[in-house]
Parts: sequence; structure tokens; C-alpha cells
Amino acid sequence: MIHIVLGTKAQLIKMAPIMVELNRQNIPYRFISTGQHRDTMEELLSNFGLKNPDHVLYSGDDITSIPKMAIWALKIIFKVVTKKRDIFDTRKPGIVLVHGDTFSTLLGAIMGKIARLKVGHVESGLRSFNWFHPFPEEITRVAVFKLSDYYFCPGETPVKNLTHNRGKKINTGCNTLFDSLRLAEKNINISDVNVPEIEYAVISIHRFENIHSKNSLIKIIECIELISEHIPKILFILHKPTEKNLKKFGLYEKIIAIKNIELRQRYDYFKFIKLLKHSEFVVSDGGSNQEECAYLGKPTLLLRKATEREEGIGKNCVICEYKYSKIRNFCKTYKAITTTPTHTSLQPSKLIVSNITDFR
Repeated sequence: MIHIVLGTKAQLIKMAPIMVELNRQNIPYRFISTGQHRDTMEELLSNFGLKNPDHVLYSGDDITSIPKMAIWALKIIFKVVTKKRDIFDTRKPGIVLVHGDTFSTLLGAIMGKIARLKVGHVESGLRSFNWFHPFPEEITRVAVFKLSDYYFCPGETPVKNLTHNRGKKINTGCNTLFDSLRLAEKNINISDVNVPEIEYAVISIHRFENIHSKNSLIKIIECIELISEHIPKILFILHKPTEKNLKKFGLYEKIIAIKNIELRQRYDYFKFIKLLKHSEFVVSDGGSNQEECAYLGKPTLLLRKATEREEGIGKNCVICEYKYSKIRNFCKTYKAITTTPTHTSLQPSKLIVSNITDFR
């Protein structure tokens, strides 16, 4: 049996093409949600034409703090230990597919081992080789490597990063996100979203290292203020943890005081991609945004010190390292690093499905 365990919006976006391909080939699978994030998940399932989860292991509020995450994880592990036959049907051999570097990824891998099933890690082998950038994602990835039997790697470098890990390594050529973009672009013209008529940038910030303290958020706001001097309009996409901490540290008023900024709630995937495609450039701390913009050829300023991904580096993506000089230079020269959108015959999701059909 094929089991897909995920819990965040980003995971669903990148796993959706695999689920679409399984549906296309009439291969049954079980979709298990850890419930880490629920915001816009129903919209995403509708976007991609996917079924609702077969099992929802947690149905409370979104997990946005470390204490909540600890309690949530313990509850899920207890449920898996006591009801693993109901969740996984352990009478049959199977594989548990997990994705990326979140706590849901680690939980899914642990769940697979508890159920004595194989574990397949999608988007495997990525490393920044810096334990604190990104934190805790770098640690999570390494832990999941140890628990995995199949490694679906988006390139040759990720494969090499797993040299000392046992298991089957499969080079998918690029990320499943490329397949997600293909699906989104087929529907982009019908996506109802307010696109500004003037030049604008999209900003999306959510990583722990950028929002966990008042000082780190002040640094991010200062970077945004600097960027605002170079573009007529900024669309700031509010992630729930970011909004929560802005208010917690008394910085919400400071962000909305930036003269040309507009705060917008998170969109479903198709609408967000439409905003990206029509923007001048993107400012983000997310690896997925880095990849999306690399495939779209969109100039990207990464508010991080290091990245685990190769996409766009040395081309359309600049890691600012929180240095004002790098930010100013990017804002003045971003048009020069706009690249041609990626065109490839690679179909990473189809390749992944072909490697797990033994478990149907």
C-alpha cells in the first residue's frame, strides 16, 4: 500500500503532482494528514482536484509554537502506536512517502518505522551544512535521512550529499514543484486575484530564524523598509506565525506604517503563482519560493544567510545575508538578472510513481 503523510500547505503543493499522477494511473493510495497546518488546505485540494485525507491525526488549530508542537507530536505518535493497523493497514507491505524538512516530515518517517513500513523521502538530500540556517529544518532533514529507505533527490548534488546513507537513491532531475507549476500555469488565467496595475514586489517571510525574536523581526522590517524605497508597491503575504509574532512583539503597526506596503492574507497556490508571475521581483526566506522563482525566471532576494537549494543561485537569486549593501544592489539591478523560464521534459512526479508501484 502507498501512504502519503503530510501536514503543511507547502508539503501539499509539492506532493500534489504525485497524487495527481497516482490518480491518473488509477493507483490507490492513502492520504494521511498530521494536521500541522489547516489554513487553505481545502482550497489546495480543490485546486489540484484531490480527495480529502483518509485519516486526519489532528484537527485542532494550526501548530504555530514549539510547546504546541511538542504536545501535538506526542499525541500523534500515541495514536499511531495504538491504532497503526487502522491508519496503515499493516497486514500488507507498503511505503510511507514523506516530504521535505518539517516536523510533519519527521513524524511521518517515525510513523512509517513504527508501522514497520518502508519510508520514501521526497525532496531528499538537500543540505545547507549550517545547523542554524535554516533552523530547525537542517536538523530535521538529517534525522529523516536516517529513517528513510528511498531517497527521491531533485538533482545530482542532493544524491551526492547522501553518499553515506543506505537506501535507494533516485535522481528526479528537478523538484516536484516544477510539476506543480505546470499544473498551476494551466489554470493561471482563471485565478481570481487582485493584481496591482503598478510595479510591485511580493514579500513572504515565515522561517523560524527570521520571526522567533523581536530583534530578528526588527531586522526584517528594516530590510523591507529599505526595499520599499526602490519599488512603488509591496505586497506582504502574511503567514500566521509571522502575523502572530509581529503583534506579540508590538511591531505590527511598524510594518503597516511602511508607506507603500499592502498586507495580504495567504492565497491558494494558483492565485499566489499569478501574483508571482506579474511581480517585478520576489523577496522571501522560503526554499519553495526560491525554486518557484528559479523555474519562472523571476528575480529573487533571499532573506537568509545560507540555502540548501541550488536553484537560481548565481543566476536570478541573491542571498542577501541581511546586508544592506546587497539589498540595495539587488533593488537597483534586479532587471538584469531576470532569466528565461525553465523548459524541460523532466517529470519528477511520474518518475517517483514509477519507483513505488511495487507497493500498490
